[in-house]
Amino acid sequence: MGNSALKAHLETSQKTGVFQLTGKGLTEFPEELQKLTGNLRTVDLSNNKIEVLPAFIGGFQQIKSLTISSNKLTSLPNDIGKLKKLETLILNGNHLKQLPSSVGQLKSLRTLSLSGNHFKEFPSGLGTLRQLDVLDLSKNKIQVVPAEVAELQAIEINLNQNQISTVSPEVSRAPRLKVLRLEENCLELSSIPLSILTGSQVSLLSLEGNLFEVKKMRDLEGYDKYMERFTATKKKFA
Repeated sequence: MGNSALKAHLETSQKTGVFQLTGKGLTEFPEELQKLTGNLRTVDLSNNKIEVLPAFIGGFQQIKSLTISSNKLTSLPNDIGKLKKLETLILNGNHLKQLPSSVGQLKSLRTLSLSGNHFKEFPSGLGTLRQLDVLDLSKNKIQVVPAEVAELQAIEINLNQNQISTVSPEVSRAPRLKVLRLEENCLELSSIPLSILTGSQVSLLSLEGNLFEVKKMRDLEGYDKYMERFTATKKKFA
């Protein structure tokens, strides 16, 4: 991509606060963006070949939305934790296996989307994200939903298409969790914690494509209680 084209993009971004450059074969995060650290609110660099997110990303103090899906990122810099206004972080389709602990400092983060990466374990340290509404970890290789999930503020957690065979009963204590998606995993009927049915806020529990027929859930203790929440929520949005 020529410099003049990039320059034109930068001039537009100066005015709009939006920098979008997708599918251009970029191998590096554009250094020129540093000139706009005070302006940029939205950056989308999806469908490129970026392998590294530079430390200077921490300088974008006004940024609210950062999307770098379908690239080649294998890790994130610690400096990402400096983005205090960041509300949306979308990194689907990369090669990430873990997150730096500094992600826990993203106090404004509402949506964290990490679908289609290489996570084998549920990322730790997200309990400090008090504004987090949606966490998408679908299409990874996670095997266990740990007790630590109880600390999350998320309303929706998507764990579809992982390798999950164990779900901690503590998940039922997550204070705001309404939607838990566990489709296409390795769960037996006996792996479903009854506490999620009897004593949680969860009103949508998606379990299609596991190692049991979903209709067998009706036999579980607490299923009626869960269905009350499910029906009440459905009515609310009808």
